[in-house]
Amino acid sequence: MHRTMRMLGIAAALVALAASLSAQGAAPQPSGPPRPWPPARTPDGQPDVQGAWRPVLGGTHSLDPAKSGAADFDERIGGAVRNNPSRIVDPADGHIPYQPWALALRKGLEAVYENPTQPEHIDTQTRCFVPGVPRLYYFPTFRILQPPGQVVFVWDEYHAYRVVPLDGRPHVGANIELWMGDGRGRWDGTTLVTETTNLKAKSRLDVVGDFFSDKAQIVERFSFVDANTLTYEATITDPTVFTRPWTMRVSNRRMADEEFWEWACHEGERDSAHSSSAVTDRGTEK
Repeated sequence: MHRTMRMLGIAAALVALAASLSAQGAAPQPSGPPRPWPPARTPDGQPDVQGAWRPVLGGTHSLDPAKSGAADFDERIGGAVRNNPSRIVDPADGHIPYQPWALALRKGLEAVYENPTQPEHIDTQTRCFVPGVPRLYYFPTFRILQPPGQVVFVWDEYHAYRVVPLDGRPHVGANIELWMGDGRGRWDGTTLVTETTNLKAKSRLDVVGDFFSDKAQIVERFSFVDANTLTYEATITDPTVFTRPWTMRVSNRRMADEEFWEWACHEGERDSAHSSSAVTDRGTEK
């Protein structure tokens, strides 16, 4: 009975999570006064693209196809399947080019995520770990700030932020691993190009189990198409996991430049601890 109540609590938490993600399927619309284009320049010469941005098709349940937790929940209870495209644009087939061992591991993670028997079977984002790069660019709204010589990304989710210097400084030492990685940026016209290394790689790319290793390097391109449109691309190179580099793409729209409200994952709750203890109990059953 005790384990049953725990699992009911987990189910309730998942329902609440699906509800909180339900807005991800709605395409955001820009609002507020018109922005000039080409953009004005900041005092240090950067294209001024500051403000709030949000994925047009958000969600991190899966990359192939692009799906949110809310969409997956709707499919399960109502059978309404959304035929969204893959986020992967290279290779052209839309599939991540895993090495055989990595593909087997990824399929194993997907097979157990609904019925986990170990804490590590539960998605890291679900357990309130920082989703990291590139995952944070296809889930929530984020804000761009541009102090001199830097581009700063701020999320209300997870109290997360990321500082990308533009001064050409070297990456930190190879023995240092960071949840956000170590990004170095430069402007190519109205495209911000960042090279990210030193990834901790503890987080996943999505709920169903896509992943990379701490040997990965990511080249990101933030292409500001017009005053209200941002195309985000991330090319991931990781010879230990993949047979070749591959690229994902996410479209973003400008949002109203309003105050972010704090969102602290499972604030004041112990769902993550209950989930971990519950699956550990089930994993040790005979």
